[in-house]
Amino acid sequence: MATTEGSIAGGGVLLFFWLTHRLLPGLIVAGFLALFAPLATAADWRVSQPGWTYVFPQDHGPHPEFKTEWWYFTGTLSDAGGRRFGYQLTLFRQGLRPPAERLSGASRFVIGDVKFGHFALSDVASQRFTFQEKLSRGAFGEAGFGADGRLAWLEDWSIELAADGQFHLRAQNDQKSIDLILTSVKPWAVHGVDGISRKAAGDGHASHYYSGTRMRSEGRVMVDGQGFAVHGESWFDHEWATNQLAPGQSGWNWFSLLLDDGSELMIYQMRLSNGGIDAASSGSFIAPDGRVQHLKGSDFELQPMTVWTSSRSGAKYPVSWQIRVPSLGLDLETSTPLRDQELVVGPGAYWEGLVDAKGMRKERPVAAHGYMELTGYAGPLQGLSK
Repeated sequence: MATTEGSIAGGGVLLFFWLTHRLLPGLIVAGFLALFAPLATAADWRVSQPGWTYVFPQDHGPHPEFKTEWWYFTGTLSDAGGRRFGYQLTLFRQGLRPPAERLSGASRFVIGDVKFGHFALSDVASQRFTFQEKLSRGAFGEAGFGADGRLAWLEDWSIELAADGQFHLRAQNDQKSIDLILTSVKPWAVHGVDGISRKAAGDGHASHYYSGTRMRSEGRVMVDGQGFAVHGESWFDHEWATNQLAPGQSGWNWFSLLLDDGSELMIYQMRLSNGGIDAASSGSFIAPDGRVQHLKGSDFELQPMTVWTSSRSGAKYPVSWQIRVPSLGLDLETSTPLRDQELVVGPGAYWEGLVDAKGMRKERPVAAHGYMELTGYAGPLQGLSK
């Protein structure tokens, strides 16, 4: 069972799609559009180009010269009795004015970017999936990025980075909450080639993208007034760009998997509106010692298996897959302990949630847990492009 809590339904990384269909109409109704005008065009923003050198911890912070950015955490948690939870906390920045056009001393109501976030919790024992979205202008400090030890915050949702490198995540509403401390046990994994993760052919259709692929996680989960002390593992994605996608791309299949041999796998497959797969699809394999191996789209195979049909959107989601990476000797079958992890966003919808996998790696049994995102199955995407 999936439920929505809070004032606005939504979630995932369909950022521009959501802005186009949910945020901007609402702002017009509210009379805010005049405060944003004139809005910047894509040419006013920096685009992701080869040669980016990642510097940590500085690159954990915001990159306001790019139009779009998100800090994305997902994880698998359990209490002492084995009750299992999956969570997602994502805070987004969508630029309205590049830094060069932001005047010091301007009215608080004339903002440079929109801040919003998604918080979802999968409770396997109760077979319940809940999600919420928040939105703020941040005009009076109720939301923002890169200040007072906080990478991003949105009212009482926050992502903090301590001096010792630990991340502190907080998110709550009346029905559920998380309060977690995350510690990365491996080096940061940079995806793509020469500092960019390409999403389509052509100049600028790329992002700067790195991950904390295995983060030890401890803290508390609250569900319907009941608290659980939990531990587990999380995955952290940080990505920033201006115009990632290209015309003709209808959606994507994305996986982040933590294998029990100490390695991790991230792959994404960009789907085209003509039914094909974009050659820009790619991924990364992170060895137990942290070495990152770039995977081209031709290096892996994705075969859909079990299909689940949503009663809300009518979308047919392939919720289990066969994943093969022949060069790694990796052959996995994914499944999910909770099929209904669909988020309905205005006129569209997508699936994002907890998954498991099992199979073989170099002729030895291997198991994994992680997250999967499926977009474009309820209709073609719009956005994240020029």
